[in-house]
Amino acid sequence: MTDLMTRPTNPEHSAGDSWSYGGNHDDVTPPPPPAPPLGGSGDRRWPRRVAGGAAVLALVAGGGTAGGVVAERYLIDHPTTTVSSTAAATTTAATTDSDSLAAIVKQVQPSVVTVMVDTERSSSLGSGVVISSDGLILTNNHVIEGGGTTSVRLSTGQTVPAQVVATDTTHDLALVQATGLSGLTPVTFGTDDSVAVGDTVLAFGAPLGLENTVTSGIVSALDRSIDTATESATGGGSEQLTGLLQTDAAINQGNSGGALVDLSGHVIGINVAIATASQSDSGSIGVGFAIPADTVVAAVKQMESGLSS
Repeated sequence: MTDLMTRPTNPEHSAGDSWSYGGNHDDVTPPPPPAPPLGGSGDRRWPRRVAGGAAVLALVAGGGTAGGVVAERYLIDHPTTTVSSTAAATTTAATTDSDSLAAIVKQVQPSVVTVMVDTERSSSLGSGVVISSDGLILTNNHVIEGGGTTSVRLSTGQTVPAQVVATDTTHDLALVQATGLSGLTPVTFGTDDSVAVGDTVLAFGAPLGLENTVTSGIVSALDRSIDTATESATGGGSEQLTGLLQTDAAINQGNSGGALVDLSGHVIGINVAIATASQSDSGSIGVGFAIPADTVVAAVKQMESGLSS
């Protein structure tokens, strides 16, 4: 199988560098089968290895250079859905399901934003969800932890300055306050006990800088734990995200902080990471992870209490 990926042309670039769209599509030899359960260590911001070395865990913020469409090192492979035409009942059911999903997208999309962080040397982005009408935004901590000038772009295209006001590094969450906004529609959170394996879900965000993107899939597992052991110039550490939802909805770099939504339009998780076949083949392979709603709601309350004290 050939996948669509953009490779860096300069071999001296490191894995932490950022890349814009462009270049030729390479033919890539299919990766080996995925490894056993996740574990291991690696870089905090970019892909880290898991057990067996055949899979990579990546946080899903995107990096890019100023003036270009923000991406990491690959092009999105547009998901398609094949519906059998041999049975009228199947076609009718698929049409009904598509209509209902479109209604959910219309309901939720205005509450999903793109979070951008710019420094003198680079730009990066992630996603976020509106949690108050005056522009308080929830995103992942790893989206904003590099510092720089923060801004938020609404689904309408309006871009406003923003400021990081609270962080929760334990759960990889952060609050960003956008300025000059009012009348926004906050998301509604679901509860963990409403989620079951096999439930249909939608993932919202800006994968590879493609804002207002929605993908669909199911909840493929519950209560996943991911080792996020880190190493940096200032020393090493160890964190673990636990109780995560696993989904096969396509999630890529730039989806970080976006919403994983159920068929009621409730946010049941915040997208945070994906497993990929290798460091070079770093697109979605249908194994993504989201922080569950109960964990998110508790963390937000804790961060908000710090703002008011």
